[in-house]
Amino acid sequence: MTIAIASGKGGTGKTTLSVNLALYLAQKQPVILADLDVEEPNSGLFLTADLKEDLIRYNMVPRWSGQCSLCRECQANCVWNAVIVLRDRVMVYPQLCHSCYACSELCPEKALPMVPYRMGVVRHFVSDNLNFVEGRLDIGQELAVPLIAQTIKYINEKFDKKIVRIFDSPPGTSCPVIEVMKNADFVILITEPTPFGLNDLQLAVETVRQLNKPFAVVINRYGIGDNQVENYCQTQGIDIIARIPNDKAIARLYSQGKTLFDNVPSVAHELQRIEQYLFSKAGKA
Repeated sequence: MTIAIASGKGGTGKTTLSVNLALYLAQKQPVILADLDVEEPNSGLFLTADLKEDLIRYNMVPRWSGQCSLCRECQANCVWNAVIVLRDRVMVYPQLCHSCYACSELCPEKALPMVPYRMGVVRHFVSDNLNFVEGRLDIGQELAVPLIAQTIKYINEKFDKKIVRIFDSPPGTSCPVIEVMKNADFVILITEPTPFGLNDLQLAVETVRQLNKPFAVVINRYGIGDNQVENYCQTQGIDIIARIPNDKAIARLYSQGKTLFDNVPSVAHELQRIEQYLFSKAGKA
């Protein structure tokens, strides 16, 4: 089972839940934790693991050879505006290129061959039953989706499909999140019981439903705010599978880079509920 942990906004607890759920499950079985928030991966801050692989990843982008008639065919076919034809040259903006190959394939003079362009790294760490993989975008790179795709490809090539995978997703509902969710078997949407939490949860629910993925909700910081999130889930027929309490002890441990499942009994109890729900779903699939 591949489980994507996502939300409609940042700061709701995706990484907290991803790390603690992965370590909790790893007490009993092999688990893969992937940090796919490649623009700002931080799951590794809470882990002690040994580095196994550190791989540079590249995106394929066009490079102008200078041998062309400046016919503008490349510019006309680039929907991302990554190729611009000037009076005496062709300008390529690698940060905007989505590697669709349209400009290169459709150029009559074959003047735009595709070449590798570094975009970031994929790192693989190991700690007992836990394999931790993170994608990390280079500073200045603008496109997260290609590196997310290559990080997932690395996992697919390296590990048996039967091993449980937990994907720590980017925040929001844009293209990077879609790239993660489309590769998941189940999505956990984590939110907080506030008006902001409800608004962003609604956006996330709409996104997951468009992708036709099964999902459920976890409420973090339970005990603050109001009941609007619970009322919304009830009216929409959405399962709430855990409620992580708003607790100073949790905040203190988090600020120290410590895990929660082995220090806060209430968190361990909620993780157990999530485990039972997920594997009951897997058994029925």
